[in-house]
Amino acid sequence: MKVAVLDVGKTNVKAVVVDRQVGREIAARTRQNRVLTDGPYPHFDVDGIFTFFIGALTELHSEFGFDAISITAHGASGALLGEDGLALPVLDYEFRYPVETDKAYDAIRPPFEKTFSPRLSGGLNLGAQFHFQKAAFPSAFARARTIVTYPQYWGWRLTGIAATDVTSLGCHTDLWLPRKGCFSDLPERLGIAHKLAPVKKPSDLLGYVTDEIAVRIGLTGPVPVYCGIHDSNASLLPHLLQRDAPFAVVSTGTWVVLFAVGGDLDHLDPARDTLANVDALGRAIPSARFMGGREFEILTRGKGAATPEAIKRVLDRGILLTPSVVPECGPYPHAKHRVVNVSDGLDADEMYVAASFYAAMMTEACLDLTGAAGPIVVEGPFACNLLYIEALSQATGRIVIPVTGSTGTSIGAALLTADLSIPTVAQAGTSATAPHLPENFAQYWRSARELFV
Repeated sequence: MKVAVLDVGKTNVKAVVVDRQVGREIAARTRQNRVLTDGPYPHFDVDGIFTFFIGALTELHSEFGFDAISITAHGASGALLGEDGLALPVLDYEFRYPVETDKAYDAIRPPFEKTFSPRLSGGLNLGAQFHFQKAAFPSAFARARTIVTYPQYWGWRLTGIAATDVTSLGCHTDLWLPRKGCFSDLPERLGIAHKLAPVKKPSDLLGYVTDEIAVRIGLTGPVPVYCGIHDSNASLLPHLLQRDAPFAVVSTGTWVVLFAVGGDLDHLDPARDTLANVDALGRAIPSARFMGGREFEILTRGKGAATPEAIKRVLDRGILLTPSVVPECGPYPHAKHRVVNVSDGLDADEMYVAASFYAAMMTEACLDLTGAAGPIVVEGPFACNLLYIEALSQATGRIVIPVTGSTGTSIGAALLTADLSIPTVAQAGTSATAPHLPENFAQYWRSARELFV
């Protein structure tokens, strides 16, 4: 069965055709996800994205065909639907609100002990977005008839049917109680409980592509659209169907999101960006995160390589990058980023090496905070960074399995169209040889941990 997956990431947007039986992408179209500033606040270019999706689906159907559509999207976003479309633009979660607005929201949000949702900056708590929109634009907010989470917004545009899903509601929104599997009291406090669309599982059939959209794409028969899933949970899903707990999945992209399956839910620290996500089966999973992909790009600017000479120079000189390159998130949200033991700057290869070690150290901290145990599966761009993989393995003393090739988000979203009670075939890790780290790496790591703590 071939599944078209619409994948809305914070940085890039993709339309992909996945051969579900073999778990492989066979075609993809990509565009950058732009943030627009021409409205009342920074917002996502949803019309541009949808135009791209229609064009990509038209090409992909003509060239490869597909039998169903599934959707995955980043968290911390939702849409306010009015009578004729959006009541307000879909807000960029990185936008910061006035201090008074934040204080007012803090007074009404439920405690971490119930939601397992830490207080995050800007609109990373979806409840904070709704609170800001209601406070700043009361008339427009009142025109909203239905509220959907972000994957389901795209499903609504394809089918005309509104929904929310458990993984998006359970993604640090303050709106959900992961252990109980129901809404918190925040929707009532915000006056939106009656507006939230029905809650569905990501694998539920949402509906079928409307006749109008089907004609535009060139579909010749009814094509089902599945409800959709939070992107990091899409990466997790194949492993839930392949492996027994305990294990950890590190989903890398703009964010590095760690899922500790079988980990410790009772000792999560809201001050250090730990939380409980809700998986595709509706279960609470201890999690932690940091903006690792964004940080790596800031540090390296897409340049450099892990050459043996650069590795040796970094280790011999004790060069260290400390948290947090992107402040106010991750396991050290208030730490001031420094470059240690450098007086004359770093060349591109040295920065690449130091940034790879930094990312591995941050990942190790997240593993510790969630009580993760067992093998570590790394997906996404960092799976191709063999220095990161080797450093993480040596630091934790555990097996690290990099899964390269097709993105886990697309494969996981495609699996929503299958029977989730049937185990899938495990994805193979890379067979490439990682850089060998010399003996002084252990001392380097101990020194680094001292500065991180």
